[in-house]
Amino acid sequence: MLKIEGLTKRFGKLTAIDNLNLNIPEGLKFGLLGPNGSGKTTLLRMITGLIEPTHGKITLFGKWTPTSRMIRRRVGYMPQQTAVYPGLTVSENIRFFGRIYGLSGRPLEDRLNDILELVELGDKKKEVLSNLSGGMVRRVLLATALIHNPPLLILDEPTAGVDPVLRLKFWDWVDLLVKQGVSIIITTHHISEAERSDQVVFLREGKIIQQGKPFDIMKRFQANNLEAAFVRSTNLK
Repeated sequence: MLKIEGLTKRFGKLTAIDNLNLNIPEGLKFGLLGPNGSGKTTLLRMITGLIEPTHGKITLFGKWTPTSRMIRRRVGYMPQQTAVYPGLTVSENIRFFGRIYGLSGRPLEDRLNDILELVELGDKKKEVLSNLSGGMVRRVLLATALIHNPPLLILDEPTAGVDPVLRLKFWDWVDLLVKQGVSIIITTHHISEAERSDQVVFLREGKIIQQGKPFDIMKRFQANNLEAAFVRSTNLK
């Protein structure tokens, strides 16, 4: 699904991503983990074509670059920032993004209803976003990333600022989407919650310091949880 070769991104003297190589197959929950400033968001923004790498190559689905027009309808992106419109209702926001992706008429309305049911906002569809809690707005963000039914979903800190109950709910939705055939790349600095990923990568200062199945990494560092394994792996580098 995703192949990254020798990827580097510099901002002036700062190297955000440093000669990174990574292969991610289809059909996985893939966690990109690390503290703030480790390069997670920069990497995702290059994968989605929002910024260009300084060096290196990204290939999606075996043949396309992130800036290819063929990629746009195949990738859904939920950013950290609140990239929705507070003056519109829940349905209006999701419908707007659906139209950007070329949906209209009955297919758009059917998909809208399915997504509202998934994120449990059917009873809030006529509510203006400015009246909703932060957690509900995060649900709307997820819905806008899913409206065009992309085979690849990229979630950048989807559980940032939400309560523990909703955090677990987000991971339940991730599990369901993967069962439906969606591949998901998810970043979080709540490292322990990412134990539900199929594979994870630990990033530090733009470099991969560990990669593998969560259980294998915990076993490797004789840790009871993924966060402890991350701390121990960092101390070895």
